[in-house]
This record gives sequence, structure tokens and C-alpha cells, in this order.
Amino acid sequence: MLNLKRLAKSFIYSFRGLAKIFREEQNLRIQALAAILVIIISWLLEIRRLDWCILLIVIFTVVLMEIVNSAVERIADVLGPRLNNYIKEIKDITAAAVMLASLAAAVIGLIILGPYFIDLIIF
Repeated sequence: MLNLKRLAKSFIYSFRGLAKIFREEQNLRIQALAAILVIIISWLLEIRRLDWCILLIVIFTVVLMEIVNSAVERIADVLGPRLNNYIKEIKDITAAAVMLASLAAAVIGLIILGPYFIDLIIF
């Protein structure tokens, strides 16, 4: 049976975590600003539905990677001292995952939005 009270608590915890990470992580705020700009530009350019889907997937992938990175950093800080080499490597690896996701999102964004801008300039 569906427990609505438990489900509501799950959403509250999720939004609390999202608010906390948004307050504490500058990179997430920058990524959110970039995502909002891409969404506004895409809306103004009236991009196709499939292009919307692809852009939203890459936007959310970057945000999710940033959240995972932040969670891993917190776990790493609890498990070992900051000077431990393994902890530093773990943090560097998850940061690299965010960077690659961001780079992929930028390239995909240019591939998708580029032709719309070209059409706008030509016509």
C-alpha cells in the first residue's frame, strides 16, 4: 500500500538536500545559471522537441554529476583526513567526471543550437 506520509517526507528530504547543495556549491549555481540561459535561448529559438529532450538530458546529467561529486566529497571527508592521498584522488576523479559531463553538454549544446543561430542570421 502506498504510504503518502512517507512519500511526502521523501520529497521533503530531497528538496532539503537540493537546497543545501545549491546554497553551498558555487559550481552548481553557475551550472544552474547556464542551464537557465540555454533553456531561455532554446525557447526563443523554438527548437524541435527532440532537441529539447537531448538538451534537457545533458543539462540534468551535469547537475546530477555535480550532486554526486558533492556527495562523494562529503563521504570522503568523513572517511579520511583531507591530506590522505586516496581521498584527494577520489575527489579529483569525481571532479573530472563533472568536468567531462560539462564539456559534453557544451559541445552537444553547440551542435544543437548552432544551426538554429545560423538559420536566424541567414534568414
